[in-house]
Amino acid sequence: MPSLFCLPSMAPIFCFFLGLFLIVSSSNAQGPPSPGFSPSSRVSTVTFDQGFRNLWGPQHQKLGQGSLTIWLDKSSGSGFKSLRSYQSGYFGTAMKLHPGYTAGVITSFYLSNNEEHPGNHDEIDIEFLGTTPDKPYTLQTNVYIRGSGDRNIIGREMKFHMWFDPTKDYHNYAILWNPSEIIFFVDDVPIRSYSKKSDATFPTRPMWVYGSIWDASSWATENGRYKADYNFQPFVGRYTKFRVTGCPANGPASCRPLSASPSGFGSLSLQQVSAMLWVQRNYLVYDYCHDPKRDHTQIPEC
Repeated sequence: MPSLFCLPSMAPIFCFFLGLFLIVSSSNAQGPPSPGFSPSSRVSTVTFDQGFRNLWGPQHQKLGQGSLTIWLDKSSGSGFKSLRSYQSGYFGTAMKLHPGYTAGVITSFYLSNNEEHPGNHDEIDIEFLGTTPDKPYTLQTNVYIRGSGDRNIIGREMKFHMWFDPTKDYHNYAILWNPSEIIFFVDDVPIRSYSKKSDATFPTRPMWVYGSIWDASSWATENGRYKADYNFQPFVGRYTKFRVTGCPANGPASCRPLSASPSGFGSLSLQQVSAMLWVQRNYLVYDYCHDPKRDHTQIPEC
């Protein structure tokens, strides 16, 4: 972190924003500034069998050498689900995406209670939207609150490109969900923070952890302009280093989820916020709060 000399005559708020500016501007175009803290380092990895089971498409799922491979072809995709549900927690995995033409294909890791509350469920998404070879993958983060199946689906999408090629190697993607905030991480860099403003705009019911690969040709790539092309099948998603820890549903009231910051309490540190702002300044490609076509009476948190 760059040093900051703050004169006694300077207002504290000025010093705060000056420090934030210096931290953000000190980064380079190759990657975000260090967040200074790695939440993943406080969570042990579990094997797939310790934390998950196949949900659908078992013939399109393979375990080997500490990793899970799932794939989509014309006959089916595949999905998996955690063994237990959670009230809050830290949920992460390392993923490696399929290269080349992947338009229409979704590779995901997310929280949901759709099976428990069909048509009225909550969801917290990390979804990679497939693409054409001349364009980068888009990572879509999303939050649903009691909003699917009733013709009044209210998504809260923020979309990003990555500062690396997600098909070249494994990278860590995670969701930290606590009673007051949801934070999305990529390689321990926070890219989005979604705070609780009211019970109506924040998921509070227990959810399971899922992953899947499936055909979403109707909307995934440029609003459905490009469809899945099975001449390029199979489309493969790879997962490893599962990190799942949190407060289980119906767990003790004393349970506390993992902290997002090095202080052990509260929200992100100044250094983490500066890294997040860098990502949003350089790689954010869509923010639902700034979409003039959205009905903002339905998204009061904006």
